[in-house]
Amino acid sequence: MSAHLSALQVKQRASRTAWFWRGLMALVAVGLVSTYYNVFDYYEIAIVAITAVGMSFVGQSWPEFRWHSVIVAAVSLVAISIYGQELQTAEQNFWLNYLLSSQSAFMWMSALFVMATIAYFIGNLSHSEFVEHVATFLTWSATTMGMIGLMVRWRESYLMGGGMGHIPVSNLYEVFILFSIVTAFLYLFYERRYQTRSLGGFVLLVISAAVAFQLWYSFDRQADQIQPLVPALQSYWMKIHVPANFIGYGAFSIAAMIGVAYLIVVWRQQKNPTSTWVKTMPSLNVMDDLMYKTIALGFAFFTLATILGALWAAEAWGGYWSWDPKETWALIVWLNYAAWLHMRLTKGWHGKPMAWWAIVGLFVTLFAFLGVNMFLSGLHSYGEL
Repeated sequence: MSAHLSALQVKQRASRTAWFWRGLMALVAVGLVSTYYNVFDYYEIAIVAITAVGMSFVGQSWPEFRWHSVIVAAVSLVAISIYGQELQTAEQNFWLNYLLSSQSAFMWMSALFVMATIAYFIGNLSHSEFVEHVATFLTWSATTMGMIGLMVRWRESYLMGGGMGHIPVSNLYEVFILFSIVTAFLYLFYERRYQTRSLGGFVLLVISAAVAFQLWYSFDRQADQIQPLVPALQSYWMKIHVPANFIGYGAFSIAAMIGVAYLIVVWRQQKNPTSTWVKTMPSLNVMDDLMYKTIALGFAFFTLATILGALWAAEAWGGYWSWDPKETWALIVWLNYAAWLHMRLTKGWHGKPMAWWAIVGLFVTLFAFLGVNMFLSGLHSYGEL
């Protein structure tokens, strides 16, 4: 009887917390719209509303996300208040210089992601639950620092004056940071849902690769400097098209790395079916299901991003589709994953062929995301290396 009452009390407490979270998100949304009503257009008001609803939905049963959101908001506001109206404050203030300026936050994010990658593999190979918990904590910390960096960078762009203020998703440097954060978010969600940390090292490998590229791009090309937007990017479409795209990219990347883990487990089972490491990994069925779910999620958001991109193109360039290299390769990515899902749902394909396909799909996506910028030119030339 007492156990039943305890379970009921936990459920009631969770329900109250969920309603409190929904109310908080509604209050924040109303506060933002009320404060910036004179400068917001209808599209930006809609974005705020949709974001509030989305965060309410995600956070109602995900305590870690709620804490993350509160910390990001609080620390970002502290950093912005320290800045005041002078961007040069960062050079004189200890906290901004070493922790809270966007560049400092991104450096912390990068270090924490690499540490998390190493910790996941150590925890996995040593079968240490404590080390795996540390890896999860490091991943959350890296994601939090990355989000703080993006929020502060957004404010920094406005402090530069001259109409340079914009959301920080406008160039390769910024979107690689966005990619790292989004991919980590998606992984952490599935880690909690499937109650396994064994895949963390594999997924964090692709994030660490993105971090390495972002660091090289920053130090070699000085890409961390905030630049004014080109005319085509001066649009509210950027605020929704780019994040939707990178949810797709992040999900496809997770699917590919799960595919790598799947193939390694199959190989190890053939060599040593009683291996302790194999037994600590998720089952092949779980990994196969997770590949499917991440690709389905990525495909949905990539489809949405493609539609939004077409609407943006019509406004910026006068046509929905122009067979620009970036658009053409986006279509190739879309067709690739559409075919993957078709074969899975209608033909029942699963296992090794789909794992290999998911891995190949990542390289197709990588070329569409980065290779087009390196080797081809077109209307999306603002993303060149």
